[in-house]
Amino acid sequence: MGVQENGSGDLGLSSVPLGSKNKYRRMDSELTDYGDDDDLEVVPYKQTQQERSSSTRKYVFACAVFASLNNVLLGYDVGVMSGAIIFIQEDLKITEFQEEILVGILSVISLLGSLGGGRASDALGRKWTMGIAAIVFQLGALIMTLAPSFQVLMIGRLLAGVGIGFGVMIAPVYIAEISPTISRGSFTSFPEIFINLGILLGYVSNYAFSGFSAHINWRIMLAVGILPSVFIAFALCIIPESPRWLVMQNRIDEARSVLLKTIDVEAEVEERLSEILKAAGIGTEAGETQEEKAVWRELLSPSPSLRRMLITGFGIQCFQQITGIDATVYYSPEILQTAGIEEKSRLLGATVAVGVTKTAFILVAIMLIDKVGRKPLLYVSTIGMTICLCGLAISLSVFKGTSLGIALAILSICGNVAFFSIGIGPVCWVITSEIFPLRLRAQASALGAVGNRVCSGVVAMSFLSVSRAISMAGTFFIFTVISAVSVGFVYKLVPETKGKSLEQIELLFQKDRNWNEEEVEMSDTQQLVQQKNESVAI
Repeated sequence: MGVQENGSGDLGLSSVPLGSKNKYRRMDSELTDYGDDDDLEVVPYKQTQQERSSSTRKYVFACAVFASLNNVLLGYDVGVMSGAIIFIQEDLKITEFQEEILVGILSVISLLGSLGGGRASDALGRKWTMGIAAIVFQLGALIMTLAPSFQVLMIGRLLAGVGIGFGVMIAPVYIAEISPTISRGSFTSFPEIFINLGILLGYVSNYAFSGFSAHINWRIMLAVGILPSVFIAFALCIIPESPRWLVMQNRIDEARSVLLKTIDVEAEVEERLSEILKAAGIGTEAGETQEEKAVWRELLSPSPSLRRMLITGFGIQCFQQITGIDATVYYSPEILQTAGIEEKSRLLGATVAVGVTKTAFILVAIMLIDKVGRKPLLYVSTIGMTICLCGLAISLSVFKGTSLGIALAILSICGNVAFFSIGIGPVCWVITSEIFPLRLRAQASALGAVGNRVCSGVVAMSFLSVSRAISMAGTFFIFTVISAVSVGFVYKLVPETKGKSLEQIELLFQKDRNWNEEEVEMSDTQQLVQQKNESVAI
């Protein structure tokens, strides 16, 4: 663990100690004692290592971007439907109940895609499951674009939902499995960036094409959603398969090859590969026992540690949606109309501002998630959302119809989506993709995605009806209470996973203890390993 053979035979160095920068400085000083020739060989090594680190970061970045393209489809659908539904109502003469079904059914049906995506990704691989997701969604979008009636529109919507279900659960899993530990949080947040980008593009599309006739404009809006699939087809030719999935298929050499491309320190590759092999149970008696036990049987009758993982993963996914984010995004025109804005162009223009805010603040989360950690962002997010939801409820009740009420409503909606994007939006998917054991990760993550999609569907399909029954302000007061409860959930049941390998995170759930105590023990372990490396290097 302290030293590792350097895989490139042309650098003039037989071994490189792992650890901090001061060890490299000590190595340099020791080598210079041997003469000028050895001293000259250190500089090429450093240059090569820096070039390798830069190349690795770019490669993983490209993989994360390409793997997240499916999420643009989900975001675009959410954003574009908020405006397109206005014109679909006018063109196809649908009822309010049909509107709720049309908007919300995608989330409910996507749970089937999420369940199927978990099994497909274990059988076919993470990479090709993303390809299937794009094809199914593209077919659904095409049917919706050409739909002559509500019934045909629903068929396309159902297919699009299945495709989105496949894509939304697999992208975070793939990125988490391919990313280096130090930047895993940032890269695993990329799908949420692309969802927000898709939402923004949907809002812009609404605004751009709203000037056409009601029979044409919503069809153009939906047709634009087909375009990202072209880039997804290109991406599949470039990105590698997940090294952890390759290990599960006993394709060890291929997994090593991928790890060499995604980890910039060659010495760490074998260490990480051995951890993955151990987690997969390959070459161990325990592994044979694990293979015999069906994955879903294990999920349905979990051990205490797995039960804690499921509560954390499933719970954070549900809280992401039952705090009402999809109501805010899908129905922002209706909410702003209730606040007092009546002109359609002003309504769609205001939704663009919401989309810009949501997309801008996800970038803040990307920059901070691997620096300050997951839990601080979750605290800021859930507390901030609670305040903004309360403000929105007040604007729709006390100040309804006034200029102050309109301003407060827009500010509260923008604040709500901003706090969502800075925390629970991206961190939810990061946490779910990190905490489960390798053999269960895809299907357990799929189960979390099912909870997310069901809650999203329930909110989207009931928001207008509940708002009619208890008023829109009353509905947002309910979301406020739920958001406040989510703060306690984060405090009690969500561990900090920053800076830990996926295999180390699994150990956090092995014993029932305080998360902070466990994090201290992890830190102590790392210090002991570092001291051992230093002693070996000396």
